[in-house]
Order: sequence, then structure tokens, then C-alpha cells
Amino acid sequence: MTTETIRERLHNYIESAQDNKLKAIYKIVEDEIEGTLLNEDQIAELDRRVAEYESGKVKGLSWEEVKSHAKKSLRVKKK
Repeated sequence: MTTETIRERLHNYIESAQDNKLKAIYKIVEDEIEGTLLNEDQIAELDRRVAEYESGKVKGLSWEEVKSHAKKSLRVKKK
């Protein structure tokens, strides 16, 4: 079935769907419709962290540094 056919069939179904089914469908795609997969608390936390980084309060790590710290942490846990 083509994407175009799926889109058309869904559109037709939604036009006459029962309220409970419509609400269930909406719940599945709500985050995408709202434009984000993060909730308000998560967005606020990311904004806080970005502000700390941009102000110089927190030093960022390169990907190589992150991998190195993770490997060291795993070695310590294995002992």
C-alpha cells in the first residue's frame, strides 16, 4: 500500500471515527503534532544546561573524553 493510499484511508477514517478511537489515535501521535518529543520539564532542563555551558560555568567534554571516562568507569566496576 502506498503512503498516499494510507494517508487517504486514515483521513477518511478519522472523519467518521468514534470519539474514543479518535482520542486513542491522537494520543499516539500527540508529541509529533505538538512539535516536540520532550515535555516542558525536559526542555527546561536542557535550556538550563545550555545556559550553564554558554556562560562558561560548565565545561563541555569532547566525544573522545566522554568515551574515555566511560571506559574508565567500566574498568573500575569490573574490579
